[in-house]
Amino acid sequence: MKSIIRQYTQPAFLICVAVLAIAGVSKEVVIEWSGAHLKKEPLPLKKPLAMLDAGALAPYEVINKHKIANKDILEQLGTDEYIQWELIDTEAGKLSSMRYCSLFITYYTGNLDQVPHVPEECYVGGGSQRVAAESVSLNVKGLVEVSAKDAGSEPASESGVGKQIKARYVVFLGQGSNMWRTNSKYGVLYLFNTNGAYAGSRTEARAIMGGNLFGKYSYFSKVEWKFYGGGPAGKVFPDKAEAIRASEKLLSVVLPVMERDHWPDWAKANIDD
Repeated sequence: MKSIIRQYTQPAFLICVAVLAIAGVSKEVVIEWSGAHLKKEPLPLKKPLAMLDAGALAPYEVINKHKIANKDILEQLGTDEYIQWELIDTEAGKLSSMRYCSLFITYYTGNLDQVPHVPEECYVGGGSQRVAAESVSLNVKGLVEVSAKDAGSEPASESGVGKQIKARYVVFLGQGSNMWRTNSKYGVLYLFNTNGAYAGSRTEARAIMGGNLFGKYSYFSKVEWKFYGGGPAGKVFPDKAEAIRASEKLLSVVLPVMERDHWPDWAKANIDD
C-alpha cells in the first residue's frame, strides 16, 4: 500500500497531473476566449417541410405523399423533418422516362454528430447493386441564396443565368434485374444544403460543418431524387444525359421554393446572433 502511495506522490507523476489539469483548463479558456462554439444550437426551418406548397412546384404535380410508418426506420432516419413525394411532370410525354420523380428531402440541425445517410448505403442495404457513381454539375436557375464562397456575387435569379451546383449521380442495378437490359439500371441523384451552401457529396457537407467552428448553429438538408417512366415493358429509366437535363429542370423549381420558404436564412441567423 505504501509503495502505491509513493508512486502517486512522486514528483514526476504530480507534474504530469498538473500539466494535464492546466492544459484542460487552458483549452476551455482559449475556446471561450476565441468565441468558438463546439456545441451547436438547433436552427429551425422557416416552415416545416410537410408544409411545402405543392402548388408552387408547377409544372410538377404531387401524386403521392409517403409517410414512414415503421418506427425503426424513422429512428434510423434520425429526423421527423422530411418529405417523400412522388411527382409527375405534366409537360413530359406519357412514355417519357422522366415523367415521374421520387423526391426525398430531409433536414437535420443542432449538434450534428450524425453521418448523413446517402443512397450508396441505403439502396445497397435494400438489395440493389451499385454499379457507378460520379459527381455531376447542374445548372440551376432561380437560386437566391449566396453561399460563403460566392459572397458578393450576383444572385442567379437577378442575373438571369443559372448557378452551377454539384450533385452526386449514382447508378444501381435492382434486385431481379436482367444484366443485359440497359433500362434495368436506374440512377439516383442527391445533394446537400449545408449552413447556407450547397455540397455535392457527404464529404463536402461534413467539411462545411467542420469548418463552422465559430458559428452558433449548424444544419444540413439532403435533397434526393430519382426519375422513371412507364412503358409497354414496365418501368423505364433515363440515361445520364437525360437525368441531368431533367434534374436541372426539377431543381430550378424545387430549390428556390426551399430557399424562400423552408431552409433557414443562414446569413441572417449569424447576423442576428
